[in-house]
Amino acid sequence: MPSAEIEENAVWKDWLARNGNRLFLFARQQTRSEADAHDVFQDACLRLWKSGITDTDQEGNEEPSLAAAFTQIRRSAIDQARKNIRRANREQRAIDFGEAETFTMFEDSMEGDERAQEVERAIAGLPDYYREVIMLKIWGELTFDQIAETLDIPMNTAASRYRYALQKLRRSLNPAKLS
Repeated sequence: MPSAEIEENAVWKDWLARNGNRLFLFARQQTRSEADAHDVFQDACLRLWKSGITDTDQEGNEEPSLAAAFTQIRRSAIDQARKNIRRANREQRAIDFGEAETFTMFEDSMEGDERAQEVERAIAGLPDYYREVIMLKIWGELTFDQIAETLDIPMNTAASRYRYALQKLRRSLNPAKLS
């Protein structure tokens, strides 16, 4: 690493050690949660670094501008709030859309079929860990290896969940045939 980069890293480390707490406190006051404050603080530091805005300290050395840091935190907090509002609006639209139209697992040709509705109800009644394996295997057309990787579970667990899910579906779809 060239000595200029090492020196710049040292300047930033020293500057953050002296000013990080007060900058983070300001970020925390500008946001609704500590997680957002962390994101805003990190984004503001990156923006400040990219801008290259510096001040001269009491000893005549250049360091990142504290005033510019507060400005960047404020701007990042505003951007974060806008992102949160947009995300909440998208989620609300998805919920509203979901209420207006029902999701079906089968193609339109089976939409009115009573059996298809019965199967959908049976699948919806499965525990989440069974339902996700069924969905990935049948509708996602994944192998058990791929399902295991996707869900971060052992392959044998994915296969057994699939097998148990099918057994539960058979029982709920054919209650008269239970012995």
